[in-house]
Amino acid sequence: MDLAIALDNTLAVPLHRQLYDELRQAILFGRLESGQQMPSTRMLAQSLGISRATVLLSYEQLLSEGYLKTVPASGTFVSHQLPDDLLHSGSIQPNEQAARQPVQLSTYGANLAETEPLIPLRSESPINFSCYGRPALDEFPLKLWRRLLSRACRLQPDMLDYATNTQGYRPLREAIARYITRSRAVRCDADRIIIVNGSQQALDLVARLLLDRGDLVAIENPGYLDARRTFLAQAARLLPIPVDQSGIVVERLAASTAAKLKLVYVTPSHQFPTGVVLSLPRRLALLAWAQQTGALIVEDDYDSEYRYGERPIPALQGLTASDSVIYIGTFSKVIFPALRLGYLVLPQNLVSVFAGAKWLSDRQSSILEQYALTEFINEGHLESHVRRMRMLYDQRRQTLVQALTRYLGSVTILGENAGMHLMVKFHTNLSDEQVVLQAAQVGVGLISAGPYYLGPSGKGEFILGYADLSQEKIQEGVRRLAQFLLK
Repeated sequence: MDLAIALDNTLAVPLHRQLYDELRQAILFGRLESGQQMPSTRMLAQSLGISRATVLLSYEQLLSEGYLKTVPASGTFVSHQLPDDLLHSGSIQPNEQAARQPVQLSTYGANLAETEPLIPLRSESPINFSCYGRPALDEFPLKLWRRLLSRACRLQPDMLDYATNTQGYRPLREAIARYITRSRAVRCDADRIIIVNGSQQALDLVARLLLDRGDLVAIENPGYLDARRTFLAQAARLLPIPVDQSGIVVERLAASTAAKLKLVYVTPSHQFPTGVVLSLPRRLALLAWAQQTGALIVEDDYDSEYRYGERPIPALQGLTASDSVIYIGTFSKVIFPALRLGYLVLPQNLVSVFAGAKWLSDRQSSILEQYALTEFINEGHLESHVRRMRMLYDQRRQTLVQALTRYLGSVTILGENAGMHLMVKFHTNLSDEQVVLQAAQVGVGLISAGPYYLGPSGKGEFILGYADLSQEKIQEGVRRLAQFLLK
């Protein structure tokens, strides 16, 4: 299994001590549950890109202090009876003044909260780089999925009825909580999760419940276009904050009219569309800013499962014990888009009103598919599928990078170590519209990054999706682009 562990080779603290501290905190905060089996020292060393000796030193320290125990012929486990000092360990405390300030709901949200509790366009080109979020659908274990759906119909006839819980199928919420606390370091339990019809519905709920006309929302620039549209549809005002190689520039956020900001929307684990990762210092600075101002951070973690040659990236939400972060996750990138199942991890005081708004919107997400997804996660198929797709997408990513270098030479590549797309800058005298048109004429679908900027954009920047393209199509597509880009 993957563990989201933050290690820094530049620190004076030895890596084995950093790893010991991270694992101890994971046990303290319940990310690693009592009795849970730990990964082998070899597997953890490979996952984190460190030596096995470093992991052994950390494990030995945790074993000597009683946090871990070994079972002959079985492995290493989190102890059932933990040391007494765990009971007195502190946690990150939110700013007291900010914590006392209640979250201000929109007019719609406030009215809903006061009511009675509610019962519970892309290119058609043969080689299409414009489908930047489409997974390799032909690689999904469809027979297994059909078997899980069939099992639900056979054993759970109530799956065909309305939901009995407005937050979604509880066993699925429990499975998601276990998965994201372990793999993404998210701090949550099933009671703070709401199942939604994908991340777009999650954004829509956030906008309708938390924003009134004229409220100010900070967004990454460039950033996710449909998030911008969602906030504008709610008549919000947008404050674009630039993105550089370390992610959103928090200094610009703090220097702006920050006291009036209601929300800041970020994609910190794999910024869309540039692909950069928000650095740890900026993550901490962003959290500190949110606590000081009382603003909410909306963290969209849309495809963080796919990273290549790098350590797991802990979620921003897991770095604080305050209620300053709303976390959005989706299964459309790791399973298939038509599944339409995602989730929100909310501060506890927002759960009821969000669940009520979800119920009014569409009554429920598919219970049948929620059941199948629960089994898919609990039986280990999800993590197995993610590992397999990670290897496949890495091969296709490398093929794309190599093809761009081989056929185009002078090209700037961003975000090549994670996700399902690259952002590239072609050095050409052609306009973006001309590039898209000429690419279509040679059977290649392209999408410009220009519309993802609010204001002036960089000329010649394009988003290239590669996850659903074979290595042969990727190479051929870039070769065709070179035919007119190098003229």
